[in-house]
Amino acid sequence: CGGGTQAEQTAYIMLKFEQELVANPADLVLVVGDVTSTMACSIVAKKLNIRVAHVEGGIRSNDRSMPEEINRLLTDSISDYFFTTTPEAGENLQREGIHPSKIYFVGNTMIDTLLKHQASFRKPVFFDSWQLQAKQYFVITIHRPANVDDPNQLKYLLREILDNSNGMPVVFPVHPRTRKNMEQFGISFPELLLTDPMGYLEFNYLVQHARAVITDSGGITEETTVMGIPCMTLRNSTERPETCVIGTNELLGTDPRAIAPAMKKLMDGVWKKGEIPDKWDGKSAQRIITVLSELSAA
Repeated sequence: CGGGTQAEQTAYIMLKFEQELVANPADLVLVVGDVTSTMACSIVAKKLNIRVAHVEGGIRSNDRSMPEEINRLLTDSISDYFFTTTPEAGENLQREGIHPSKIYFVGNTMIDTLLKHQASFRKPVFFDSWQLQAKQYFVITIHRPANVDDPNQLKYLLREILDNSNGMPVVFPVHPRTRKNMEQFGISFPELLLTDPMGYLEFNYLVQHARAVITDSGGITEETTVMGIPCMTLRNSTERPETCVIGTNELLGTDPRAIAPAMKKLMDGVWKKGEIPDKWDGKSAQRIITVLSELSAA
């Protein structure tokens, strides 16, 4: 159900998931992250009196203009158990009235995936033909409305990135929504290396060997932190502050004028090295399984 409005997607998921749970009753539903299906499946399960456990519970950007933030708040408000990526996420939940006994700090399952597959990352087909060299190119991903829906903002952002890249190649896997806007606005930069959205193994190979990543994504900031790659986030808020406080990420905001000083800092070799947050060690899923086993035995 990739098409349709937020409401249409939510309704479709709820109808289909209710049919699934009626046909195959469950003792507990495990939902992950902050996408539309996270919220929709939580609501369906609770209306059928089934317990819900939320992986990545307690993450907050405090920006309710983001659909993901609404999904997080609604899911956490009705969940029974919470598996958190950081101690701060648990503190957020407690401030919202969740009892500590329902919160389990397990780490980051997305990093489980990253570490499991890191040895299998694959060089993209264009890597050699574009003559890319390790640590001598940038990767950018931009898709959020604040950055791509206004033609002047999008053009200014891309121009600032290119002007401050020190002549290094800039690789841009383009989100379909962003590509549509660029075509509609007539925005084109010959020196920008555009590619279609990439598979997980190829994209993370690209990130792992980049000089830095410039993004408005949340998940990428976690991956760059673990891989030790400098990251600049073009957003005014983040639900993953640990990537800034502990990791390699810096929150630049959406003002394109913030790009030049950040790039100078990087080029001068004074970007922070960062560290890996506690329990981002590839063992989060096993901790979740242990807790679920204990809950089922209770």
